[in-house]
Amino acid sequence: MYIRGVILGCAAFALSAPVMAQDANIDGRVGKLEKEMRAVQRQVFPNGAGKFVEPEIQSPAAPSITNSSTSVAVDLTARIDALEAQLATLTGQVELQGNNMRGLEGRLKMIEAQLAAQAVASVETVAPTAVPTAAAPKTKTSVSPTKPASSAKPNPARVAAVAAIERPASGDVFEDGYTYGYRLWEAKFYPESQAILEEIVTKFPKHKRASYARNLLGRAWLDDKKPATAVKVFYENYKADPRGDRAPDSLLFLGSALTDLGKAVEACEAFGELAKAYPDAATGRLAERLTSSKTRAKCK
Repeated sequence: MYIRGVILGCAAFALSAPVMAQDANIDGRVGKLEKEMRAVQRQVFPNGAGKFVEPEIQSPAAPSITNSSTSVAVDLTARIDALEAQLATLTGQVELQGNNMRGLEGRLKMIEAQLAAQAVASVETVAPTAVPTAAAPKTKTSVSPTKPASSAKPNPARVAAVAAIERPASGDVFEDGYTYGYRLWEAKFYPESQAILEEIVTKFPKHKRASYARNLLGRAWLDDKKPATAVKVFYENYKADPRGDRAPDSLLFLGSALTDLGKAVEACEAFGELAKAYPDAATGRLAERLTSSKTRAKCK
C-alpha cells in the first residue's frame, strides 16, 4: 500500500507540473501586457494626467477557495483578452495623436513659409519707392534714414523703469532668470523679458522647469504683437516636452497666436489637440480660457 501511494503521488505531481508551468507562463504574459499598457498610457495621458484604465476583468472581492488550476488558467486568459483589447485601443490613440502632431507641424511649417514669403514681398515692394530712379548718388540718401533706427539711443525713462525692477540673486541661475523674466513680462517690458528668457532657455534646455520658461517666452512674443514668432516658440515647447508642466498652456496660446495670424483652422486644430492630449487641463484650469479662445477663433 505504501509503495502504491508513493506511485500515485508521483503520478499526480507529474500530471500537475505542465499545468503549473502553463499558469506561470500565462501569469508572465499578464504582467508583460500590464507593463506595456502602462507605457502606452503614459503617452496617451502625458503631463502626469495619472489616468490608468483598469482591466475590465476585475479580481473578485473575496478569493474563492478552489483547488482547480484549470479555473485559474481560465481567469488569467480572460485577463489577457481584456488587456490585449485595451492595449490595442490605447495604441490606436497614440498613433492618432502622433498623426495629429505631424499634421499640425506640417501646417505650421507652411504658415511659416507663407509669412517669410510675405515679409520678402513687403521688402521688395517698399524698396523701389525708397530708391529714386534718377542718379546713383541719391541712393545714399535713401539708405541713410534706416541707420538711426539701429543706432537709436534707448529711452532714458524706459531704462530707468527697467532698472527699477528687482532682479533676484538667490544663487539659482535658472530660477533667478525666470523670475526676473516674469517680472519684466508682467511690467510689459516685453523685449527685455524675451532677452532674459531666451538666455536661460538656451543655457538650461533640460531644466525641470524649462517648460515654464519656454511658455513664458512665447507669451512675451505674443503680447509684444509678434504672433508669428510666438507660434514657433509655443509649438517648440509642446513638441520638445509634451509631458512638461506648461505643454498644455503652449497649445492653448499656440491657438491664440494662430488666431491672431488669421489661421482659424489651424488654431482650432491646436485647441482640439489640447482637449485630446490633456483632458484634465482642458476641462480644469484652462477650461475658461479654452472656451473663450475657441469662440474667438469661431471653432465648431
